[in-house]
Amino acid sequence: MIKKALLIHPEISRTKYNFAGVIDNEPLELEYISAMLKSSGITCEIWDGQVEKIPAAKKIKDFRPELLYVCGRTRQESFMKEYCRAAKSICGSVVIVGGIHAQHCFERFYISEVDYILKTFDIFKILDIINGVTPERISGLCYKCGDKWLSNEAEPFDISRLPIPDRTYFYSHSDRYRYLELLPCAHVRTSYSCPFRCTFCYRNRLNCGKYTVRPIRDVVMEIRNIKCNNIYIIDDDFLIDKRRVEEFIRLVRKYGIKKKYVCYGRADFIAANQPLMAELKKIGFYYILTGLEASDESYLESYRKKTTVDCNETAVRTLNRVGINIMGMFIADLDFSPSDFTKLYSWIRRNKLSHVAVSILTPELNSSMFDKYRDRIISDDPAEWDYLHVVAKPKKMSVKEYYFHYHILMIRLFVKGWREGIYDFLDYGSYIRSFLKNMFRFGG
Repeated sequence: MIKKALLIHPEISRTKYNFAGVIDNEPLELEYISAMLKSSGITCEIWDGQVEKIPAAKKIKDFRPELLYVCGRTRQESFMKEYCRAAKSICGSVVIVGGIHAQHCFERFYISEVDYILKTFDIFKILDIINGVTPERISGLCYKCGDKWLSNEAEPFDISRLPIPDRTYFYSHSDRYRYLELLPCAHVRTSYSCPFRCTFCYRNRLNCGKYTVRPIRDVVMEIRNIKCNNIYIIDDDFLIDKRRVEEFIRLVRKYGIKKKYVCYGRADFIAANQPLMAELKKIGFYYILTGLEASDESYLESYRKKTTVDCNETAVRTLNRVGINIMGMFIADLDFSPSDFTKLYSWIRRNKLSHVAVSILTPELNSSMFDKYRDRIISDDPAEWDYLHVVAKPKKMSVKEYYFHYHILMIRLFVKGWREGIYDFLDYGSYIRSFLKNMFRFGG
């Protein structure tokens, strides 16, 4: 019987080319699992590579877990496999891999040091493994049979079954978990998957493509009891159901909850519900992250975003007017010409958009977009699937030229932010120097 389990969230990277220390996410998935395992009498510890000072291998050696669970994203795949090898060689742990990357690309973890792979959000499958349920009876599980891997069909998971997360680890590292200037910042999840079908995103395929939500009263009660004044609602999109959002507002007011909130929300919902945005501001909404994606209709159409540039402009004006910070998220398309980078910056300035994130279009592994770009893929390093690297050949420029114009855009945006006095906690100089260096280092 397994008595000790170690849950690992990987390092982001081992270079400085990332935004660690700017946005550091609470390991919420592991905290759900920790709560479940502890309620079953299993000693459980978390190691989060974002905040820990000791290497994962030393933690494994000191703690000697009988079970190791590792989750992570595409860019962390190599680290995930490294931890699995360490646990197997050091103490022969039972090794389980889960999380969104494993759910989406489970075959990439068909290695000898891994025992089981979860293709589902259903964390209770871990208890099934511990309790000796035969693997063929566990839906959403990949397992070894001799020298072959077998894969059971997954089933949608009802998010309302999740336990209240065990936030012991978060509270003991609350000086590290932040969203920009909101420090500390706790995570809350109210739904899985997404009902929209944008071509660049694979998250709508997670949970078997089934969008599932928690009762909003349960969400508010959880938020009420979190010992943190900043809450990041990490749903792929929180602003979907108007009535659900209105009930959230009503309950927050009923229980007198005074906190600041971050969430994702589509531009069309914001534009169509302007009075509701004013009510969200009143109860503490501080940032709304909005996938504006493009300043050109043709790109929005190609992404099947089902929004328009006019809609994007209305969303920006609306949140600027009510006083919620809109974090406008854009895609630097691989078909960009140099003038497209300039046009994007001009649109951002013209619409008085202060907070901006620009990602390089990244065809996710095992997706229809990857198939579309297959002949243009130029990298096989999963660490470069971080939305900051060019992994497929640009259409109108060399890779080096593309990086040059991308980093020019980033420098202009950082200088703009510095002049507007946002992100005062950042060392602007270090980021700008990094962008200048990478203008010429990448793509050579």
